[in-house]
Amino acid sequence: MSKKRWVQGLVLVVLVALLGFAYQTRQVSHAGESITAVGSTALQPLVEAAGEQYTGEHLGTFINVQGGGTGTGLSQIQEGAVQIGNSDLFASEQKGIRASSLVDHRVAVVGITPIVNKKVGLTNLSTHQLIQVFTGQVTNWKQVGGANLPIVLINRAQGSGTRATFEQFGLNKHRSKTSQEQDSSGMVRSIVATTPGAISYVAFSYVDKTVQEISLNHVAPTENNVTTNKWKIWSYEHLYTKGQPTGLTKSFIAYVESPAIQNTLVRQLGYLSPNQMTVERTATGKVTRTGGA
Repeated sequence: MSKKRWVQGLVLVVLVALLGFAYQTRQVSHAGESITAVGSTALQPLVEAAGEQYTGEHLGTFINVQGGGTGTGLSQIQEGAVQIGNSDLFASEQKGIRASSLVDHRVAVVGITPIVNKKVGLTNLSTHQLIQVFTGQVTNWKQVGGANLPIVLINRAQGSGTRATFEQFGLNKHRSKTSQEQDSSGMVRSIVATTPGAISYVAFSYVDKTVQEISLNHVAPTENNVTTNKWKIWSYEHLYTKGQPTGLTKSFIAYVESPAIQNTLVRQLGYLSPNQMTVERTATGKVTRTGGA
């Protein structure tokens, strides 16, 4: 081997080693860091899955994800108790929250659907009937064409973004009557599945074969219908930070916003990416067309 080729080979080996070192350094640049994200249980499955995937790719980091509801997420991020507040609502929609101090990172769209126990015997209600059910104007399913069973209302707790979205866009701003309340979407589904006559509402990602989802006015709760606002019960999913994020928080949010997550994990878990929407909705509920996904 000529001296020239030997030198070229050595240079190549050194370059490869340096690139490998740079890659490893980038991968573990936040090693030893941890952050906590708290709030919306509708968004929780996505943040948990993204957190597990991120930490698998960035050894030495830890993403702690907790539920508690949108109200909890927004109040805790406002207080600086956590690094990320998960929310189904715009911060300006939540009472007691100083939205101007928070930075919004919109990472997904979630559809929300009424669900009933399978013994109810219904797959469709009109909006008027749904309002009657949740405001207590009817108390037995036979009054709206279902089985002879008492209606059992299961609500999300006050401060829940899922509840606020459901009441605004599903019940046309009517408030549900006082009933049993649950903090967790998973617990809501479990109770509805095992309680004859029960009805509640959950994000699409929580619907499974143990419960019956309900169409409204013969419009099915599907992702395609959400993208056009034909199905009106949906909300943006927000990761809120107190000021601009830094360090691991900034890196993780960028990861969730990246095409690699938006085009795979987001859709696999039953959410929509914001870029799939053909409409945009403001915090006040105004909807405008965006020209297509």
